[in-house]
Amino acid sequence: MTASDMQQIVEKQRAYFQTGATLDLDFRLRALERLSACIRVNEKAIHEALRQDLGKSAFEGYMCETGMVLSELRYMRRHLRSFARERTVPTPLAQFHARSYKKPSPYGVTLIMSPWNYPFLLTMEPLVDAIAAGNTAVVKPSAYSPHTSALMAKLIRKCFNEEYAAVVTGGRAENAALLEQKFDLIFFTGSQAVGREVMARASEHLTPVILELGGKSPCVVDRTANLKLTARRIVFGKYLNCGQTCVAPDYIYCDRQVKDQLVPLLKEEIWKQFGPHPLENPDYGRIVNEKHFTRILSLADPNKVVHGGGSRRETLQIEPTVMDNVTFADPVMGEEIFGPLLPILTYDTPEEAIAEINRRPHPLALYIFTGSKAVAQAFTTRCGFGGGCVNDVIIHLATSEMGFGGFGESGMGSYHGREGFNAFSHTKSIVNKSTWMDLPMRYQPYRKLHENMIRLFMR
Repeated sequence: MTASDMQQIVEKQRAYFQTGATLDLDFRLRALERLSACIRVNEKAIHEALRQDLGKSAFEGYMCETGMVLSELRYMRRHLRSFARERTVPTPLAQFHARSYKKPSPYGVTLIMSPWNYPFLLTMEPLVDAIAAGNTAVVKPSAYSPHTSALMAKLIRKCFNEEYAAVVTGGRAENAALLEQKFDLIFFTGSQAVGREVMARASEHLTPVILELGGKSPCVVDRTANLKLTARRIVFGKYLNCGQTCVAPDYIYCDRQVKDQLVPLLKEEIWKQFGPHPLENPDYGRIVNEKHFTRILSLADPNKVVHGGGSRRETLQIEPTVMDNVTFADPVMGEEIFGPLLPILTYDTPEEAIAEINRRPHPLALYIFTGSKAVAQAFTTRCGFGGGCVNDVIIHLATSEMGFGGFGESGMGSYHGREGFNAFSHTKSIVNKSTWMDLPMRYQPYRKLHENMIRLFMR
């Protein structure tokens, strides 16, 4: 698709949006129902595409992708009328007589740029929110997940006309051409490096952006933690999708006193969950491509690997791997891992751990395993991060009742549920002033009486 083709799509969507068709709530609800039905009918095909791109099992495909999109669709259909309702707020006495209210309104023509690691979820869920809020959308899925991207393009074209929701496939050239267009909002999920480029290009048009990025999310293990359950939950969250999850525990930051107890429990859990030969496990996926496969292996210092470390280049698989005696100076701590390597670092006091975490870029997630409410409160209050869990990992993003997003280096803005509707809406503040009376005090010539009245009203 050429830049000219993309410009025509944007122009068609802008003209369609200006007709007001997407403002009607029944129209939006029908669109959401149409998308939901299409996903349900094509569930097996979606899971097969995910298997081809990332080696995901159908179980994991439903649990982490299609099931979550369907859940967001149900939530939006149930709550849309409430979210879209005007909300009256108090009016200052000085503005008597008037009604003040807040009115959610769609931005207009939006661009959704999605990544490859959860290609269906991270494309469709923001699309659901964009539609619910009354926008049109141009969707740009990742070229690194070609089977899922092609299938999504087919499904969206089946559900919607191009002037309402369109798909642009391709790689960097198509991304660059899209960013030359004037959108009313850009929603981007991906790496920090590309996020900076998206923000820079958006600034040329003064286009608002929502950035869902990543970072090195710490998993703190306190000396009071239930270590057996801690190991079980960390292993699940870290090696889900072969570690290719933006909110996966990037590293364990463990109290020195319990580290030697935790390591064998992690090894035991890897064996229980993935078997003695994980690369033979049909439910264990693979790295998305050779570039990332090579990058991840380069971070695995053989001298610090205490479990796993094996790989198979022909299938792009890397075993669930644990690294011990790691420091912040090691290469594995120099970038977001985004793969099945789990470094373990140690601290001596919670104060030391909090200070070290806060010296680093704000992560998208933080996890704290502890039996102490005071320790949990200290980390969740004093550390800067997007979201997280106490005594679990990852599950905070699996609800439409809470927003999901980061800040600073891990992104800006949030979505899911009401937060997703708000992310794709501009809230207009409106005062509807009556005409049956008009207080004279604001008009010149100013008089002492008027000043006294204003002071009285504005106390």
